[in-house]
Amino acid sequence: MASNFSSVPVLDYALVSDPKRKPEFISQLQHALINVGFLYLTNPPVAQGDVDDLIGYIPRLFALPQQAKHEIRMANSPHFLGYSKLGAELTRGETDHREQFDFATPHTCRWSPGAPDYLRLWGPSQWPEEAALPGFKATFERYLAQVQALGYKFIELLAEAFGLPHDALAQFYDSDALMQHRAKIVKYPVPSDDASSDQGVGPHYDAGFLTFLLQASDHPGLQVQNLSGQWIDAPPVPGTFVVNIGKALEFATQGLARATSHRVLSPPKGSPTPRYSVPFFQNISLDTRLTEHVLQFPAEILQLKEQRGAAAATDSVNFTEFDREPSGRVNLIGRVKSHPDVAAAHYPDLFKQIFPDGLPAQGSAY
Repeated sequence: MASNFSSVPVLDYALVSDPKRKPEFISQLQHALINVGFLYLTNPPVAQGDVDDLIGYIPRLFALPQQAKHEIRMANSPHFLGYSKLGAELTRGETDHREQFDFATPHTCRWSPGAPDYLRLWGPSQWPEEAALPGFKATFERYLAQVQALGYKFIELLAEAFGLPHDALAQFYDSDALMQHRAKIVKYPVPSDDASSDQGVGPHYDAGFLTFLLQASDHPGLQVQNLSGQWIDAPPVPGTFVVNIGKALEFATQGLARATSHRVLSPPKGSPTPRYSVPFFQNISLDTRLTEHVLQFPAEILQLKEQRGAAAATDSVNFTEFDREPSGRVNLIGRVKSHPDVAAAHYPDLFKQIFPDGLPAQGSAY
């Protein structure tokens, strides 16, 4: 295969503001998008003070009393936002050893009876009591707003890397007021000495357009799968985001942008602290049907895809519904599979379709 990779490329966002060097960044971005599907982004336009403050809050968030976490459990929320206990999910039939909180950018739910059920996916987050974690909500919402702005700018740069007008991908979004983007704060605990698995989260793809990952501790664990199926380490690099392509963007670009299988291993046994991470998932419009938006790429760009070659079979599962369902429905199906307790409470009809035998012990989208 002509374009396999053995490391994740590093791109410097500072080049974007230098007219003489921006073409260099666009060229590097083109390579990363087509041949790797992952990149490190240095000098991102997110205030380092806010990043540091957020990282400082994370151990305190997970140290909240279990009752305080339970009060904002995800099962309360038709928007699948809130707390998920350790070991609640499976990937590829094996337990994911992670504890997590799902939050999102501010949004007023637009769903009303009779509207498509997937419109209920987006709505307000559940937050810990302010007195329990003073300043956390304001800090995290400030951080989310900055990463959201970076995401929109990055999608323009991506269009340029594909030889398209900078606004070519705007058709996949609603106005800012109608959009919502999601994030998780994740804890991967240190396995016990007798643990038989090191799966933090198993092999998977992300569903949306772009993911911006803050590796919020110095533990390794993130791995990405190259074209020949080898697992490549993507260890934390201070001051960077890890950016990767989701299946929706791969589908929208007819496979030109490459979604790459990835996983997270638990911290090594005996580590003094857990691994923490904060992925931000950039959504597209809930109503968008990707088959109705056909992008026309220059011939020389399409040739780069041919030169890349085909990827080996991976352990991850494709989001096949994009060829027949709106984006919101694809995401709702994935959420229901991952969190059947939420579906049983808020989406009973869809729950019965997917789980005819009743509530399983764990959720599994893959």
